[in-house]
Amino acid sequence: MMNHCWLQITSGRGPDECAYFVGKLLPIILDEAKKNDLECEVIETILGNQPNSYLSIIVSLKGETCLEFINQWQGTIQWIGKSPFRPHHKRKNWFIGVSALTAPEESAALFENEMKFQTMRSTGPGGQNVNKTETAVRVTHLPTGISVVAQEERSQYLNKKLAIAKLLSLLQSNNSDSLHQVDYELWNKHNNLERGNPIRVFREIKNNL
Repeated sequence: MMNHCWLQITSGRGPDECAYFVGKLLPIILDEAKKNDLECEVIETILGNQPNSYLSIIVSLKGETCLEFINQWQGTIQWIGKSPFRPHHKRKNWFIGVSALTAPEESAALFENEMKFQTMRSTGPGGQNVNKTETAVRVTHLPTGISVVAQEERSQYLNKKLAIAKLLSLLQSNNSDSLHQVDYELWNKHNNLERGNPIRVFREIKNNL
């Protein structure tokens, strides 16, 4: 049974409003996690362009109800409210994503000598770093030849963590055929959030949740 995982909250390639709502969602998730007797810790944040906004947050969750909890959150989250930065902007629907990854255990560091890391420029639609800086990371498991790429985030450091997490997930499942599907689903969660049906909807009321 899964009792330790990472929960990633991301604005994807969305505008500043999405990054702002990532920060608003964090305390809600932490509060629910504690009510479910889960041990939670924020282990990584990437700040957005505006105050109190985050491009990405990763939370470590530990506990017996971890699997049930992430199933309640994993997917697209919709926020309905006015832009805090553009008061005359007509758009009121904003989308962010929540996804779960297998947490690399401390012992995973012992196997890094079996991994080959490569940095590269990100590809596809998106932010300022795409095709300009080498933020994407490819990790290859030398004994099996299984390779994954993480390019969802704008930080090479965080993409390395995500790449290791995805690789460990594949090795644990021992199913290299799922490689393409894993990359496809994670990339879509960051770039096509609006196309999915939101798993939860929150409405801004007088600038308070």
